[in-house]
Amino acid sequence: MVFRKLPGVSASGMGLRLSQKFVFLLFLSGLVTLCFGALFFLPDSVRLKRIFLSKTEVQPVTVGSGSENDVREHLKRPKEPEHTRGMTPGKGETKSRKPSVSNEATEERMAGGKAQEDLTLSRSKADSLMERVSDADHDANSDTFNFKKFQGCLLKPALGRDSGSTADPKTNDRREKVKEMMKFAWDNYKRYAWGKNELRPLTKNGHLGNMFGGLRGASIVDSLDTLYIMGLMDEYNDAKEWVQTSLDLNSNGEASLFEVNIRYVGGLLSAYYLTGEEFFRNKAVELGEKLLPAFNTPTGIPRGVINLGSSGTSWSWGWASAGSSILAEFGTLHLEFVHLTELSNNPVFKEKVMSIRKLLNKIEKPHGLYPNFLSPVSGNWVQHHVSIGGLGDSFYEYLIKSYLMSDKTDEEAKKMYYSALEAIEANLVQKSPGGLTYMAEWRGGILDHKMGHLACFSGGMIGIGADDGAPEKRQHYLDLAAEITHTCHESYTRSTTRLGPEAFRFDSGAEATATRLSDRYYILRPEVIESYMYLWRLTHDPKYRDWGWEAVEALEQHCRVESGFSGIRDVYALTASHDNMQQSFFLSETLKYLYLLFSDDDLLSLEDWVFNTEAHPLPIIRKSCLQDEVTEEKTVSE
Repeated sequence: MVFRKLPGVSASGMGLRLSQKFVFLLFLSGLVTLCFGALFFLPDSVRLKRIFLSKTEVQPVTVGSGSENDVREHLKRPKEPEHTRGMTPGKGETKSRKPSVSNEATEERMAGGKAQEDLTLSRSKADSLMERVSDADHDANSDTFNFKKFQGCLLKPALGRDSGSTADPKTNDRREKVKEMMKFAWDNYKRYAWGKNELRPLTKNGHLGNMFGGLRGASIVDSLDTLYIMGLMDEYNDAKEWVQTSLDLNSNGEASLFEVNIRYVGGLLSAYYLTGEEFFRNKAVELGEKLLPAFNTPTGIPRGVINLGSSGTSWSWGWASAGSSILAEFGTLHLEFVHLTELSNNPVFKEKVMSIRKLLNKIEKPHGLYPNFLSPVSGNWVQHHVSIGGLGDSFYEYLIKSYLMSDKTDEEAKKMYYSALEAIEANLVQKSPGGLTYMAEWRGGILDHKMGHLACFSGGMIGIGADDGAPEKRQHYLDLAAEITHTCHESYTRSTTRLGPEAFRFDSGAEATATRLSDRYYILRPEVIESYMYLWRLTHDPKYRDWGWEAVEALEQHCRVESGFSGIRDVYALTASHDNMQQSFFLSETLKYLYLLFSDDDLLSLEDWVFNTEAHPLPIIRKSCLQDEVTEEKTVSE
């Protein structure tokens, strides 16, 4: 023995009889068994446990802007089992939370049958205890979001008292006409482009495009909530069945983070909140996870393009300045990602969008404005181009809607929104010689007196935020919202087709008209009608319904073709030249906003719902109500 070679140690003093050796080995084996058994009951964060357990054990990590594995590992939180969150296990991940511990080396050291029996008994007890812990954990987390409790927290039924029907026969007739338009558009999509992303109505075929990374059925997912609220249940059930059986999220293509989020994630979320169908929730969360690697940048600002496959690689748009990310893209994730956290009980989604907000609050903003391009590497602005239209628009929309969706508890979003609105008023809001109020664009301190169709959403945005502004400014904001909406209506009435151009100018004697050929097209956009709907609900001024009906008549006359609806290339031309594309947002936004405009205010009441930028309704999160419901249930059960 080694001990006998140590100086000053008597060999005779170290001698042990055979029976003593057996007892010593038996004691040692029991101690080893006890230590390994105790590992099962240590908290997951204990370093010793992470060393000894197998690599397939679920491990929490700190969420940051690190590698792809940081994100994927964060999805494996042990207190959120995959089967309770509707999540598919990742590579190398098992659904069982019990560790797989090898005890071969320990067993070889065991002496005698009783020692082996003790070990087997100890492992059996440990497994039994772990199963009970797992069962308790499952019970605590299996109902991360209770749909019935959520419904009880709505102030009004989602579909209203009478499915939104009004007391005015004329308005109801108009509403039915919009419903007929939706059915016509849907039936032709189903007939000629089923499963594709969009319909080409002139050539009667489908279009896939390259924005969705191999995902299909954009028009189906975008239409789910529209079909449902219109009561087109046969059509809704066809769409629902396709999503359940044919929507394959395992694509391997290059997708726009922005478009996939607002159309697919937003559409699936709203379908779940309206119907309670679990597979909508599961698919929304699964798709949300596929978007997370886009945030793996030094700043946490996501890049605009992501591969939805296993690689999860992301990059910026080739046309974006110096590899920058776009304000309207990384700033239009908050509503959906907060709801993904609500439904999955996984904080990673909310953490990601809150990190964006943290960076935006930290960096300097020229004149209080948010430029459109930001480097995801340095966290600095790349250009000083500011627009309330394309590239910037929905960032501002999501600030006020984040505040409203939080049940008016997100004070940070409120502060950011009103500060931005103050800067917009000071630098961008202009009045034309003819008295029209418009939003100009700002390029390094120089104004470009152009307003895009996309910027016409701002009338509605300013309107819904008016009531929560400073008391002395509330009427001013409502007036500003009405003035901008009036200007956008003028861009429609000043065209031959009474449909608005993609952009219109206020210079060289022009007012609210497109002066460039490249700005004259109309692609079934919803923003002007969106503002009509909001201003109607806020003021009940009948002119907004009249303006909406003008748009219906123009769409019917100039955009309706034999097999669907198509955009047109020149709103000032007497003879329409169609672009052969029925955009999915026509079904999701344009027709939905028209239907709501001619419906009672309790259909998707603004007291309960906010709309994402693709017009998918998402509910206001009333934490206090949900917590009260849980407390009451516990009291009853006790």
